[in-house]
Amino acid sequence: MQNHRASGILLHPTSLPGPFGSGDFGASAFQFIDWLKQSGQTYWQMLPLGEIGPGNSPYMSCSAFAGNVLMIDLENLAKQGWLNEEDLLPHPDFDVHHIDFNTVIPFRLDRLKRASARFFAKHDDPLHDDYLAYCIAEHAWLHDYALFKTIEHHQGGCVWGHWPVDLAQRTPESLERVNIGFSTDIAFWKFCQWNFSRQWSMLRAHAHKNGVRIVGDVPIFVAYQSADVWANQDLFNLNAAGNPTVVAGVPPDYFSETGQLWGNPLYRWDKHEETGYAWWTARLGHALQQFDLVRIDHFRGFSEYWEVPADALTAIDGKWMPGPGAKLFEAFKQAFGHLPIIAEDLGLITPDVIELRDQFALPGMRILQFAFGDGETNYFLPHHYIANTIAYTGTHDNDTTLGWWQTSSDHEKDFACHYLHSDGTAIHHDMIKALLESAANTVIFPMQDILGLDGAHRMNFPGLAKGNWAWRFIWDQIDADYVSTFSKITAEHGRFNH
Repeated sequence: MQNHRASGILLHPTSLPGPFGSGDFGASAFQFIDWLKQSGQTYWQMLPLGEIGPGNSPYMSCSAFAGNVLMIDLENLAKQGWLNEEDLLPHPDFDVHHIDFNTVIPFRLDRLKRASARFFAKHDDPLHDDYLAYCIAEHAWLHDYALFKTIEHHQGGCVWGHWPVDLAQRTPESLERVNIGFSTDIAFWKFCQWNFSRQWSMLRAHAHKNGVRIVGDVPIFVAYQSADVWANQDLFNLNAAGNPTVVAGVPPDYFSETGQLWGNPLYRWDKHEETGYAWWTARLGHALQQFDLVRIDHFRGFSEYWEVPADALTAIDGKWMPGPGAKLFEAFKQAFGHLPIIAEDLGLITPDVIELRDQFALPGMRILQFAFGDGETNYFLPHHYIANTIAYTGTHDNDTTLGWWQTSSDHEKDFACHYLHSDGTAIHHDMIKALLESAANTVIFPMQDILGLDGAHRMNFPGLAKGNWAWRFIWDQIDADYVSTFSKITAEHGRFNH
């Protein structure tokens, strides 16, 4: 339960300024934390920190535990002596406003490989002991991840179900051949994860020093092409060949006549229950080591989930199936006691989902952009908020508030102006103010709304496979005068940096 009033900003680290084509854990991340403190903000919320998958999405990672190696600060590696000045020359095609993943990915991976080679070549490096300690501490997931990445590369990137049968089925002999034959590759991926963890720890310590808490994001499902599914095949609905028999999605609704076919393999919840939900508990435990508060995406799926045959072309012919419900969260309580979890309870929510959320006193989400299509009874209008709520102007899946305003119906505009006592000329500021005034103990604003940016700057457009996750800002876009104003209005509504 969220029991004190505070506010914060939604910004993925890749959207930060920086010289290497995308934001990372470098100087701008520390500067952003300083800016949050100056602005009176308590929370920095971000998207999943895992490796990106198809479409560059952070919600389709190859590991539920590994970090996105593209976020590793290259300048920090240079300070350790693993990169030189020439390595840090930016690519001429880097864009300060937009991530070109086709340029950024090979550039950063090349530098990471150079750094790894120099680290392992320098046998007296004082950080070798720290690296080895990390590998031992994280062995439960780290070695399988490094094996997966190594085999995937040498199999030309094809899905693991199409690997040679002995590798797909993880025979001890085949894995030992990989361990011996590709030890350098395996060590490289472990080196990357160690640096991700080492740099993240420094960044989080800086946040805590400045009274800033980090909100992370855990997708409910994992990608088929992941170390998690490959290494734990008995926990997922797969056939003897390792291919999914059923996959995740959501049914047809107002937004889509055919529903959404996500394609993630579904959990065998009976097998998870037999283990006391050990894999899920390890996953949440790992997230709670990284974050102060964790948003779990598609919370409804724990109550019931939409199961679609793996060979279906759309999500129409699926069916609702029971999730683990309270049993999973009881396992979490036994393992962790307090549950600092945000339930992403958007979409078609049934009474059983609300009951599960409230049984464990988890805050749900309210989105102000959803509030003005109906009348005064709309659930998302601020006068309906309760204290144990996380309220947003919009999320990463929404348009920016200015973009939403520019494409809203006349009815929505008229109602919003009336409700917010606004003339519409600064709708993003008026909506921010309305949330600050609300009863919700926690309110979060996408950085694009703080900057007053239109829809060209949105982070994600659900349903579009390309062109997402690429937005960046630069420091010149921040109005220095607004920092003091933002801090003042935040404090006026009892939301202090704690």
